[in-house]
Amino acid sequence: MDYQRLVKDLVESFGTWFEDDQKLLAGRMTADLYPYDHLFSPIQVNSVKIRNRIVMGPMGNISMADETGRPSNKMIQYFAERARGGAGLITTGLVPVTFAVDPSFLEPGDLAYLPRIDRSRTVLAGWRDIAESVHAYGARFFVQLTPGAGRVGSPECVLKRHRLPVSASWNPNFYLPSVPCRPLTDRELRKTIRAAGQAAADAQACLSDGVYLHGHEGYLLEQMTNPAFNRRKLGSYTAWQTFGIELVKEVRKRCGDGYPIMYRIDLSLALNATYPDEMDRGGSLRRFRNERTVDMTLTYMAKLVRAGVDMFDVDLGCYENWWLPHPPGPMPPGCYLSLAKIVKDYLAREGITSNAGFDVPVVAVGKLGYPDLAERALRLGLCDMIMLARPLLADPDWPRKAFAGRVAEIRPCIGDQEGCINEFIHGGHIQCAVNPRTGFEELFPADVAPSPAPRKVAVVGAGPAGITCACTAAERGHQVTLYDRADRLGGMLVPGSVPRIKFDVANYLAYLERLVQDHARDCYLDFQPGVDVTPELLRAGGFDAVVLCTGARPAVPRVPGVERSHVVQAIDLLCRPSLALQAKHVVVVGGGEVGCETAYLLAGEHGKQVTVIEMLPYFMEQACTANRGYLLHYLATKGVGLVNCARLESIEEREIVITRNTSPTVPNPMVTWSPVLPKNVKNPLARRIKVREERLVLPADLVVLAVGLVADDALYTACVQARVAAELCHIGDAFSPARILEATRSGYAVGRQL
Repeated sequence: MDYQRLVKDLVESFGTWFEDDQKLLAGRMTADLYPYDHLFSPIQVNSVKIRNRIVMGPMGNISMADETGRPSNKMIQYFAERARGGAGLITTGLVPVTFAVDPSFLEPGDLAYLPRIDRSRTVLAGWRDIAESVHAYGARFFVQLTPGAGRVGSPECVLKRHRLPVSASWNPNFYLPSVPCRPLTDRELRKTIRAAGQAAADAQACLSDGVYLHGHEGYLLEQMTNPAFNRRKLGSYTAWQTFGIELVKEVRKRCGDGYPIMYRIDLSLALNATYPDEMDRGGSLRRFRNERTVDMTLTYMAKLVRAGVDMFDVDLGCYENWWLPHPPGPMPPGCYLSLAKIVKDYLAREGITSNAGFDVPVVAVGKLGYPDLAERALRLGLCDMIMLARPLLADPDWPRKAFAGRVAEIRPCIGDQEGCINEFIHGGHIQCAVNPRTGFEELFPADVAPSPAPRKVAVVGAGPAGITCACTAAERGHQVTLYDRADRLGGMLVPGSVPRIKFDVANYLAYLERLVQDHARDCYLDFQPGVDVTPELLRAGGFDAVVLCTGARPAVPRVPGVERSHVVQAIDLLCRPSLALQAKHVVVVGGGEVGCETAYLLAGEHGKQVTVIEMLPYFMEQACTANRGYLLHYLATKGVGLVNCARLESIEEREIVITRNTSPTVPNPMVTWSPVLPKNVKNPLARRIKVREERLVLPADLVVLAVGLVADDALYTACVQARVAAELCHIGDAFSPARILEATRSGYAVGRQL
C-alpha cells in the first residue's frame, strides 16, 4: 500500500470532506445503533481489565497542581468527575519524568505549571488521591509521562533561566524559530531514560494502573525518534529508534512484566503532505523534510511492542500543522479511523502480540464524540478502543448517557478549543466553552442547591448566556421566564451554525433547544420567543430579579459607501446565504474568526471568488492555533485571497478601495507553520514591521462586513433607570462581546447565585 499517498490524500480531504452528506451525517448525535454493545464491552490490557472501550484522552494538567507540582484538589476532582461519568480508562495530560534536563518546564524559583512526579515524596500523595478517586468509580488510571518538550517548549527559558531549550539535534524553537535548541548529550539522554523508569515506578507505587508514553506531536520523545528532528551523527542515539526502545525497556524493567505501557504515536508528521511546496523553500520547515514514513513508523511500533508496549493510540501531525493532532471543529468526524485500521491490520498481518500474549489494542482518536460513529468503528474492527478528550470536558457523563441511550442529552463539544487548549496558551487551566463546571468541579457540585426562597426571575436574551442562566436558575426552583426577540433561541449560535464545517455548533444548538424544552417540562421555565422586551413589560411582570443577556450588534466601519445595497453584515449573510447568489467577487472586511468562516462558506460551499482584508498583521489573531491554522491553510487551497495590514478607505459601486502596507516586513498571512505569540509574551527578536503604503482597488460585487461586535446594553441602561426589579444584572455579549466560554460561565455563575 502507498501509505504516503494515503496520508497526502487524507490531509487534502480535510478541506473538502463536508461536501459529502454521508460524512456530515456521521457527526450527528444520533442513537441509531443503540444499544452500544461493543462500546461497553470490557477489554484486557496486560494484567488489567478495563470495563469498557472508552478512554479519556490526555487533557487537563496545566496549572492544576500547586507550584511545587503536587496535584491539587482541583486536579483530583477534575479526574474523579470523568471516572464518575463512566469512562473505562482515565489518562492524565503531560507529566515530565524530570525537570532537570529540559529547561522549558521550570519557572523561576523552581516553580512548575505542570504536575510533578519526580520532585520528592511530597507530591506522591496527590497522585495516590487521584488514583483512589478514579478507582472508587470503577475506572482505571494511567499517568502520561513525557521525557520533555524539547523544541516545542517555551523559549522563555533563555531569558528567565539563561539556558537554551533542548532537542535531539540543533533545531529551531517552534515559538521563536530564531532561538536555537541545542542537542542533548548522551549523558543527559541516559539520565532522562533512568528518570522515565523512576517516574513509572513512582506512578505504579501511587496506584496508577499503567503509564502512557507521550511519543507524538513533535515533543522530545518524538524528536529523538524521528529523523526529521534527530540528525545526530555521533554517539549512542544516532539511530532514531534507539532512545524510544531503551526508554520502554527501562520502564518495563522497573515496573515488571504485568504493568501496562501505552504509547502515543503519530503515524506521520505529515509535513510533506501538508506543505509539499514550502518544504524546499527554506526556513524552519526545510530541515524537517526527512520525516519518518508510515512504513518506518509501523516497523518502529513492532519493535516497541517487543520492548514492552501493550497498546497504542495513533494520529497525524505535529506543531507545524497543529490542527492535525488537535482537530478543531471543522475537521471531519472520526478523522483518524483509517490510521487506526492501518496499524491494527499491520499488527495482525505480522502476528505481533504483546509480551503478555494478548493482541495489541489500537485506540482510535480524533473527533469520535458521536456515539453511533464510535460504536460503528468498533463493530467494523477499525479500532479496539475509542479515545474521547474534549467530549468528556463538554460532558463527563457522555459514557453513562450513551449506555442508557440518552444520546440527545449529551452536551456536545463544539471544537472551538477556547476553554481547553487556548486557555493553556494564555496561562489558564483546563476549562470548556460549553461546560462551565469543567476545571471548577471542586467549587461547583454537580447538583445545584435548591433556593431557600424561590423568586420570580426574567432572563432577556436566549443566547448561550441566557439559556445557561435560565436553566440553572430554574433547576434551583426559581420561576423563570426566558425572553428573546427572535423566533428561535440560540442568539449568535444560529448564524454561527450555518456553515457545514460548523456542524458541531449545530449539534450544540440542538442540545440547547432540547435543554430548554426539558426544563420547561420539568421545572418552571417559560420560554417566550418573538417578544421585544421593554422596561415597562418587565416592571409589569413583577419580577424579583432581571438578567439581561441581550447580546451584541455588528459594528459598522465609518467609511464612504458603507450604506450601499451590496454591503451586508456577515451575520445577515450567514442567516441568508442567498444574499450572495448573484455575486462573483466577494470581499470580506475583517479577518477574525467570523470573517474567515464566512469566507470559507462563500468559497467552499458557493464557489465564490473571495478576498478577506484585515487591518492587523495576523488573521484570526486571538483564535486557538489549531483552529486558526486549519482555516488559513484550507482557505489558501480554495484560492481565497488574504490581505493583511490593509485599511478600508471606501466602498464603490463594484469595487472597494484599500490602503495596504506592501512592505516586505509585513508577515505572510499564509504561514500556518508558525504561531502568533500571546500579547503578553514579548519577542525580543521580532522584526519590526515597516510602513510602505499603497492604494489598491479590489473588485467587489458584494462586500461582507465582519469587523466585530458592539455590546447591546441599551435595555440594561433603561432598566436601571426605570428600576424594574430589586436585582438587575447584565451578562454575556451585552456586558462585553466575547466567546461562548465567557457567556456560559457568566450565565452559570449568575444562575447559581440568584
